[in-house]
Amino acid sequence: MTDRLPLLASLGLLACAALPLAATTAPGAGDPPCREADLLSRARQLTFDGRRAGEGYFSPDGRRMVFQSERVAGNPFFQIFEFDLETGSTRQISPGVGKTTCPFFRPGSRDVLFASTHHDPSSEEHQRAEIELRASGRDRRYEWDFDPEMDLYVAGAGALRRLTEQRGYDAEGSYSPDGNWIVFASTRRAYETELPPDDRRRLETDPSWFADVYRMRADGTGVERLTDVPGYDGGPFFTADGTSIVWRRFAPDGAIADVWIMDADGSDPRRLTDFGSMSWAPYPHPSGEYVFFTSNKHGFGNFELFVVDIGGTREPVRVTCTDGFDGLPVPSPDGRMLSWTSNRRGTSQIFLADWNHERALEAIRRAPARNNGTTP
Repeated sequence: MTDRLPLLASLGLLACAALPLAATTAPGAGDPPCREADLLSRARQLTFDGRRAGEGYFSPDGRRMVFQSERVAGNPFFQIFEFDLETGSTRQISPGVGKTTCPFFRPGSRDVLFASTHHDPSSEEHQRAEIELRASGRDRRYEWDFDPEMDLYVAGAGALRRLTEQRGYDAEGSYSPDGNWIVFASTRRAYETELPPDDRRRLETDPSWFADVYRMRADGTGVERLTDVPGYDGGPFFTADGTSIVWRRFAPDGAIADVWIMDADGSDPRRLTDFGSMSWAPYPHPSGEYVFFTSNKHGFGNFELFVVDIGGTREPVRVTCTDGFDGLPVPSPDGRMLSWTSNRRGTSQIFLADWNHERALEAIRRAPARNNGTTP
């Protein structure tokens, strides 16, 4: 895929022009200087349409990408789209009704996994209410609502296939490298039994507190819960060899989050970061040597990209240095490109850059040791 990109860029299929990468920025106390050009080159904007777009994930062959975007007339919420990186064509995958999130390709097929509420009879009512709210000028502060009608679907040949039907938020799904397993986040435990009064009140104000990481077979059977601690566990992805799962774990009060890794069966959980800030959106590099993630270590509203070694033995290395939001990093299958979501040009859209894997390894090896990476 890397060799095709100069031609695609010249045809205007990927972006208008390369972005200027940030120069050296003033580091925080004890931090080395940061230059985006050390690890990223030829950065360009990939999506332009709609109010915002994000979470771009590559197909296993690197030729396509699925993402979510607010661009469907009459629906203010995200819908799922597929972008052909060779032709520049875009097609809508989701039905266009309700809310959707978190698409992911199934290896070995054309199937796309995503979460949706389109089956909810109240979907169009929610859409109208949101449109009226935005038209009033009282645009709400963006936050995810963990809709209990959110379920996992697969789009492929023929009709959509629904994989989950339990009450609760089932989303943030991804496949194992062999395509046989799905890991996802779910709040279903909050709806399976009668909650005590304190938890009922918590569910009304913070449903994410009940989210845990689950695993199931690709056909939706054999569901098992992998995490069981207070607070939000979510955003899971398998490593390239399928032996481990990386995910984000929020503190019970939701104030901070860290990146964790565990064996594919949920055993041996280990924390990879301890910034004392919001560190989330982990995604493993195909080499299996390190994990990308997002953190606001350098300012509450300033999210940047980082990498940390797969064992969490070294301090994370900063990748981006641009004020605002840079997050949701995803490497290409060959590990030579990086996609991420950024508002560096005003609205949140997907960006793409060449990734210097060798230089990243060097930076990680030079990073200070971090308590052997085994903090529980």
